[in-house]
Amino acid sequence: MKEDYYEILGLSKNATAAEIKKAYRKRAIKYHPDKNPGDTEAEEMFKKSAEAYEILSNPDKKAKYDQFGHQAFNGSGGFGGGGMNMDDIFSQFGDIFGGGGFGGFGGFGGGGRRTVKGSNLRIRVQLTLEEIANGVEKKIKVKRKKVAQGTTYKTCTTCNGSGQMTRIQNTILGRMQTATTCSSCGGSGQIVDQKPANADAHGMLSTEETVSIKIPAGVVDGMQLKVTGKGNDAPGDGIAGDLLVAIEEKDHATLQREGDNLHYDLYISIPDATLGASKEIDTVTGKVRIKVEPGVQSGKILRLRNKGIPSINGYGSGDLLVHVNVWTPKTLSKEQRAFFEKMTDDEHFQPKPEKEDKSFFEKVKDMFS
Repeated sequence: MKEDYYEILGLSKNATAAEIKKAYRKRAIKYHPDKNPGDTEAEEMFKKSAEAYEILSNPDKKAKYDQFGHQAFNGSGGFGGGGMNMDDIFSQFGDIFGGGGFGGFGGFGGGGRRTVKGSNLRIRVQLTLEEIANGVEKKIKVKRKKVAQGTTYKTCTTCNGSGQMTRIQNTILGRMQTATTCSSCGGSGQIVDQKPANADAHGMLSTEETVSIKIPAGVVDGMQLKVTGKGNDAPGDGIAGDLLVAIEEKDHATLQREGDNLHYDLYISIPDATLGASKEIDTVTGKVRIKVEPGVQSGKILRLRNKGIPSINGYGSGDLLVHVNVWTPKTLSKEQRAFFEKMTDDEHFQPKPEKEDKSFFEKVKDMFS
C-alpha cells in the first residue's frame, strides 16, 4: 500500500501551508542527492518527499487527497509512480532549496541551467454513470506541440548555456549580484540551430495524437486526472508538459447520483401496490427485477446493497435506493368510480399506519444513516 503523504513529511492532517513547506524543505535537504551521493534509498526518499509536497502544497489537490486518498490520482500518471525524475523536482520546486547551501542536481541547485518543461494541456472528458461505475479507458485525440523531426539545438550564445543572466549592481550596501532567466532561451541554455521550414521559431510542430486515458471507477464530477508527459513538448532536451483531464458526469435518464449511492423512482399502480408485483428497474450494471410486496405504501424505500457506485478509495460500493411511488389515476370510468365509491367506507381501505410505516422524516434520516 502506498505511504501516506502526511506521514512521509511527518505532518498531521491539519498542518498549515507554511508547516508543509517547512517539513518538505527539511527532508529535501536531508535526502538531497549532493549530500547523499550514490545512496539509492536517500534518492527514493527525496522523490517521495517531492511527491508528497507536490500534492499537499496545492490546495485543490490537497482537498481531493484528504477526501479520496491516493485513489484521487490513480490512472492519472502522477509522478509518484516513476513519472517524475530529478529534473521534474528541481524545475518545479527549485526555489525550496534557497539558502540550503547545497549544489544542484543536474545544475539546478547552484543556479545553473534548468530543464524547461513544456506547457500543460487541459481537456474535458464526459462519462456516463455506467462508465464511472465500472471504470473505463478512453482514447482521446489531443492536439499537442512536438519537436519537429530534423530540428537541432545549440548552446545559447546569450547566456553561454547557463540558462541565466548575471547582473552586478552597485548599491549603498555594496556590489549586489542578481541572476535572471535568460530571455533568449527561456532558461534551457539552448536555442534552435536548424529546423524544418514548417516548424515554428522554437522548432515545434502542432500534431494530433491519440492518447489512452485509464479512468478508475468511482471518479466524481470536477475531479482532475493527470497524464504525465502528454502535454506540449519543450524545446531542446526539456521535458514534455502534462495532459490534465477534467471529469464531467453525464446525466442519467432514470438514475440520480448522491455520492456513492444511486436513487431510482419506481412508479406503480394501485393494483400493483395492493396485490404486489415484479418490476424491472435500471442499474449501472444492467436491468434487474425486484419484488414489490403486496400492500406496499407510497414512499417506501427499497435498498439494493452494493448496486451503487464503487468508492474511489476502494472501500466497497454504495447502494441503489428505490423509491416506491404509488400512482393515483386522474381519470376513471363510470365502473371504476363506482368501485372506489363502494370501497370508501370499507375497513380494508382505511389508513392504518403501523410502526414499520415510517414517517417521511424518518425515511430521510434512514437514507443518510
